[in-house]
Amino acid sequence: MVWEKEKIVGSCIAGGAAFAVGASFLHLFLKGELPLGLGLGLSSPWRILRKRKPVRVYMDGCFDMMHYGHCNALRQARALGDQLVVGVVSDEEIIANKGPPVTPLHERMTMVKAVKWVDEVISDAPYAITEEFMKKLFDEYDIDYIIHGDDPCVLPDGTDAYALAKKAGRYKQIKRTEGVSSTDIVGRMLLCVRERSVSDTHSRSSLQRQFSHGHSSPKFEDGGSSGTRVSHFLPTSRRIVQFSNGKGPGPDARIIYIDGAFDLFHAGHVEILRRARELGDFLLVGIHNDQTVSAKRGTHRPIMNLHERSLSVLACRYVDEVIIGAPWEVSKDTITTFDISLVVHGTVAESDDFQKEEDNPYAVPISMGIFQILESPLDITTSTIIRRIVANHEAYQKRNAKKEASEKKYYEQKSFVSGD
Repeated sequence: MVWEKEKIVGSCIAGGAAFAVGASFLHLFLKGELPLGLGLGLSSPWRILRKRKPVRVYMDGCFDMMHYGHCNALRQARALGDQLVVGVVSDEEIIANKGPPVTPLHERMTMVKAVKWVDEVISDAPYAITEEFMKKLFDEYDIDYIIHGDDPCVLPDGTDAYALAKKAGRYKQIKRTEGVSSTDIVGRMLLCVRERSVSDTHSRSSLQRQFSHGHSSPKFEDGGSSGTRVSHFLPTSRRIVQFSNGKGPGPDARIIYIDGAFDLFHAGHVEILRRARELGDFLLVGIHNDQTVSAKRGTHRPIMNLHERSLSVLACRYVDEVIIGAPWEVSKDTITTFDISLVVHGTVAESDDFQKEEDNPYAVPISMGIFQILESPLDITTSTIIRRIVANHEAYQKRNAKKEASEKKYYEQKSFVSGD
């Protein structure tokens, strides 16, 4: 009995001493003053208690007519940290520095928020990183680094928009995705416009030269004077893997299927994909090949080729998997192979084939009772985007000229400073 009492008292004293020592070590460890070589290995509980602060990176942009090049930039930026905060430049700032945007701020916000690598979004970001905004990023948003591509971002006066971030030592650079730009896409759209008056031919040719500046001469699918300009984008399996989720559906997953061209991937596409994903556990998206799109929409379509369109869709956080080159008709084999539970289609579309009684591409899922029409949240189609460009072509011509003038001034100043 005495032994038991002594044992209890001894245990209490030893426990108290261990607690005191442990508390001291914890205090020093959290302060970062614990000396090395004290035998605390990787599995030490002290290491678990002190978690590493997540690295937060910031990237901004106009993200006008958002394409897979933008998405790849955001993917690269996210890889430089643990959390990616994206600033979307306001319409007013874009107009002042570049010219009118094709897509308004609310649509650009929808697009950026839908990118799978984006954690937070800041609306109405300034075009240039000012001292005030940089301080706000560091203090309020806890940003560690500001990211931008290796292509110049130039202000109207020819100065570097990221000069202050570079000077502060908080700037990191990523590689620009070659083969695509918003300017290039505008050029492709203008080339697809066929029903124009003869008097407008010279103006259109001028625009094509302006917006395709720096690229090889446009070619056409039908060998004529108009059509889709062939993209120089060459996909690799590595790039597709980078954009993919890498996970299949679970054993009892409810798989939703939606298909389409998804040309000039826009906010309307994003919103219908979001709605479709809400209906199940796994969203499978079928993307029609170029030949199918041309046959159904005209030889001037698609604006973006199959692989460009596939990457844009894969980058969307609501999409789990895509079928690259999906058949026009949804067959029984397709439904069985991919274990599809429900086939859906939006009310806003380029055609009404899904409502026809004959030659309806959804005849099989309709007969099986697994077809559903979804109310499209936004009334936007690829043709909507093209009409915006055509209606404001003079403004976009001036915008492109303004960009070229700013970049020329930037390189002239850079050359003067370097003494070349």
